[in-house]
Amino acid sequence: MAFYCGRLCAKPVIANLRRLPVVLNTAQYAQAAAVPKVTFKKFEPPKPEHYDDKNARLKRPLSPHLTIYSPQLTSMLSITHRAAGMILSGYISALGIGALVLPNDISHYVTMIEGLNLSPATIFLAKVLIAAPFGYHFANGLRHLYWDTAKGLTIKEVYSTGYAMLATATAITLFLAAL
Repeated sequence: MAFYCGRLCAKPVIANLRRLPVVLNTAQYAQAAAVPKVTFKKFEPPKPEHYDDKNARLKRPLSPHLTIYSPQLTSMLSITHRAAGMILSGYISALGIGALVLPNDISHYVTMIEGLNLSPATIFLAKVLIAAPFGYHFANGLRHLYWDTAKGLTIKEVYSTGYAMLATATAITLFLAAL
């Protein structure tokens, strides 16, 4: 007896008739024809679990974040540069809004501060506090412009320009406070 395996098969396949059961008894037929019993469960989406609870359940370690890092000159100078920029933005915003909102001009407020009779040391300290963000941001900006020329980028040069920038920022701050 010849059987064809389908459209793609050009040659007939001879079946081994000894493998095929000739007659099925009723028990074998019932077993072959029986449909397995299917049970259905209602789908329930997973309950929301807090991120920390999931990490605790899976016994994942907590990341140490900043506690494992020791402060370095480069990271501290970068953070301080950003903070100085934000302080300067605050100065400009306060002066601009003050010029629009306040009833008098700046000379009136300077006269008020002079009328407080503050000691020269207190006035100098206040000037230093006001000038320090500008001096630092300006000096560090020059350092970044130097880096933009693709020079001074080795670790040794980054540290040496960092210390030079701190000295320059101090000199600029003291010069502005002395005015």
